[in-house]
Amino acid sequence: MHEQPPLPPETSARFVPALRPPDEAPRAALWFPFQGDRLLVHTDSDRASLLSYAELRDLHVDFEAGQYLGRLADVDCYAVELDVALTPPAGAALDGLRALYGRLADDMYTIAGRAVQILLWDQTHRFCGRCGAATVNAPAERAKLCPQCGLLSFPRLSPAVIMLVQRGDEMLLARNRAFADGFFSVLAGFVEPGEALEEAVAREVHEEVGLELSDIRYFGSQPWPFPHSLMIGFTAHYAGGEIRLQADELVEAGWYSRDAELPRLPGKLSIARRLIDWFLANSPSGVHYGP
Repeated sequence: MHEQPPLPPETSARFVPALRPPDEAPRAALWFPFQGDRLLVHTDSDRASLLSYAELRDLHVDFEAGQYLGRLADVDCYAVELDVALTPPAGAALDGLRALYGRLADDMYTIAGRAVQILLWDQTHRFCGRCGAATVNAPAERAKLCPQCGLLSFPRLSPAVIMLVQRGDEMLLARNRAFADGFFSVLAGFVEPGEALEEAVAREVHEEVGLELSDIRYFGSQPWPFPHSLMIGFTAHYAGGEIRLQADELVEAGWYSRDAELPRLPGKLSIARRLIDWFLANSPSGVHYGP
């Protein structure tokens, strides 16, 4: 493996996921080194970048145990697990992905989200969940194979629906008890077994605020590696009912017009904010954001 600096932050090359690494040692590679869910990066006041192969080699990183991710432009990408006792060298730090949003180049950030989920899957599926035997990597797909009973375990992905409910010129926002910093957002919840996505949208809204919906429409999706969700966004229209809070989930909820003073909203990282911004983009007049 030969050292080469990471791709520049301005790259817009397309990442192509893949299972098998190249037969020959690549001319260059990008390594995404995680200790748990924290990525080791160079840091300064507002930017972050990946460490080079040589820098990671000096930290005695086990490259042979790396997980191949695919290629960005002509550069191969790997995820690698760091020793729990490793201390970051001078000029580097271990940061969670939330803290790195906007500081790590967009391409790198997206690949890092894939990397942390694959490493977590590798860590938690080293033994068969059915018979307890040690697993091996499946030969033709990203899965753990039990050589004893044949069980295949794929990387976990938890689908969740997230929805913006509108009533005329108003949208529904709520504050969840789990939101430590008190911001308001749209409603969301995990999809249950045997449930269509649209059914999950209607059920979650009815459970959390007691409202009925109509015109449920797909909006978009977002990988959400915290730790392994896929957020599937929808818009919907209010069809009836009065707000009744699910007290163990929500602190408060209400309707907010486009012209209202809005409460604190989720950051630009999330599809929740994309949904809210989409609604506000249709505003016939100015919007005033709260603190």
